[in-house]
Amino acid sequence: MSRTTRRIAPTLALFSALALSACATTPGPVEVTRFVASEAASQLGQGTIFVASAEDGEDNSLALMPYKSAVAEELRSLGYVETDRASADQIATVRIERYVLTAQGRRSPVSVGVGGRTGSYGSGVGVGIGINLGGGERDKVGSELSVTIRSAASQANLWEGRADLRVPDNSELAQAQANAQTLAAALFSDFPGNNGETIEIEVP
Repeated sequence: MSRTTRRIAPTLALFSALALSACATTPGPVEVTRFVASEAASQLGQGTIFVASAEDGEDNSLALMPYKSAVAEELRSLGYVETDRASADQIATVRIERYVLTAQGRRSPVSVGVGGRTGSYGSGVGVGIGINLGGGERDKVGSELSVTIRSAASQANLWEGRADLRVPDNSELAQAQANAQTLAAALFSDFPGNNGETIEIEVP
């Protein structure tokens, strides 16, 4: 699996709106992996689409809302027309998992996020968010956004993508709206991407 590094365009409205503090809040790159069905190229980036919650995220609809909104915005910019489920040619299913990676490298086992990972990316559990109030290296809040686009008619998967970002727990990018916009912008950059490729996208 190949790996390359790219940069999110600095003209995105999100980054002009963020006022990151001068303290140690530098985010890591967004790691993005995408899979594209061989016959899907002519179908992607056009037609009508409905943005849905993953089945295991329905009980956390409020927590998932900023991520669905960010995904919908990116899809519209690609050429899709967002519509209701009954009218949609394609369905985009959104899942988010949030976790904490401690300064000691441990990943918290307590779920606080929405939609534990399932499907082709393997299984796992969400984790709790802990805040480091002391000195030294800070804990990091991790977020993994997964989106699957499938044909509404055949239910066949056309595209799958996953974006993972880890930021210090005091970073503004740990907040839901900024976090969602950052992940979605990275996930859909150079859409649809190369099948099976993992890239790292730098956050300005």
